[in-house]
Amino acid sequence: MSQKRPAQNGRASGNSGQDVRAAAARALAPVIAQQGSLASLDEHSVVARDRSLLKELCFGTCRQLPRLEALANTLLKQPFKKRDSDIHALLLVGIYQLLYMRIPAHAAVGETAGAARLLGKEWATRVLNGCLRRLQRESEELQATVDKDESVALAHPRWLLDALRDAWPEQWRSIVDANNQPGPMTLRVNQHHNDREAYLERLVEQGLSGELCTHAPDGITLNVPCDVTSLPGFSEGHVSVQDEAAQLCAALLGPVLAPRHGAQVLDACSAPGGKTAHLLEQFDIALTALDSDNQRLSRVEDTLSRLGLTADLQHADATQRDWWNGTPFEAILLDAPCSGTGVIRRHPDIKTLRRKEDIRKLAKLQQQLLDNLWPLLREGGTLLYATCSVLPEENAKQIDAFLARTPDARVTTPSDVAWGVESGHGRQLFPEVGRHDGFFYARLEKRTA
Repeated sequence: MSQKRPAQNGRASGNSGQDVRAAAARALAPVIAQQGSLASLDEHSVVARDRSLLKELCFGTCRQLPRLEALANTLLKQPFKKRDSDIHALLLVGIYQLLYMRIPAHAAVGETAGAARLLGKEWATRVLNGCLRRLQRESEELQATVDKDESVALAHPRWLLDALRDAWPEQWRSIVDANNQPGPMTLRVNQHHNDREAYLERLVEQGLSGELCTHAPDGITLNVPCDVTSLPGFSEGHVSVQDEAAQLCAALLGPVLAPRHGAQVLDACSAPGGKTAHLLEQFDIALTALDSDNQRLSRVEDTLSRLGLTADLQHADATQRDWWNGTPFEAILLDAPCSGTGVIRRHPDIKTLRRKEDIRKLAKLQQQLLDNLWPLLREGGTLLYATCSVLPEENAKQIDAFLARTPDARVTTPSDVAWGVESGHGRQLFPEVGRHDGFFYARLEKRTA
């Protein structure tokens, strides 16, 4: 075997096709080993023209990972050694290209196999070539064989398929189908600069097109995603990227905040700042944005700076109260840490990184957050509980348990809205192809004594 030194990120080989595939393998190897996530993907590890391809290779491979892994196991005579996890990832990238992308087969095979040299493993070029060419020859037969396993055919881990089927016997298949498609790019128009109809006209003038969101009054879903730098007025804060379901937060808090100028509001788990910014765009409030991750809190600061908004940023743990000055809040937004099962299409590495036992741990954390934050709410105030999950343990069951132990909590979740379905004392949205993500909301008011 060759012991050539691997090419490093940012070091071009002179063949950008091989560079981008090697970069994808480097990025995917720790994700597949459950030692990293796509959140750390460095798109600048390749030249500018290849960045969208790098993202597609990484996110697409994760999206179809259970199926790609099954095919790889069939193609290989024996598994790669642990030290060759990057070559294993490269094989998965090659399979993904052949089955799911419109890249010519000769380029998918040749450039993928050649990328092994950039990883310092020239010996692997022959192995990759052989596996991918066999897949070309026997594609239908191999796919039919692995697809006998439902979790492979539907590209979801077995535990998650079972959980979705148990929770949503009528909707589980559409949830799975939506998870396996990329999410659309949805914009939130800043009403201080334009209404969304006027902004849609600006998009058309730039050669872009979109549709007004059905449920979010500030939302536009683009027909084709684009780089944010292509959006007119983005750097000036005229528009932000935010899913339609996430935008409903401001609408749900509107009846509470609109008449109360200067109201004290807490966004308890605020990063990366989309909902924080939307609330400040909509309402004249004094907002405290809290997050336990200082690096993520800096993203909130960047978001607010671009939009010309201000908030009291607090690096603190919302399960504790050592940061609180004792002044009760008129409203609290608890966008709680969760499994992310409603946004798998945007974070497909969830399929690999999340485990069944994680749900119980997350539910315990959500309970701690609810119990710790509720006393910070003034009498007559409102707490909006939200997750980007579709699992009842984190949503309806969580709120049921909270109400059972919290006698001064009253449900005010609206039932007359056109989005989502009633789920316990909240409303559940499911991910929909070309539309919004999966989300859960429950609105609670603190009774007066």
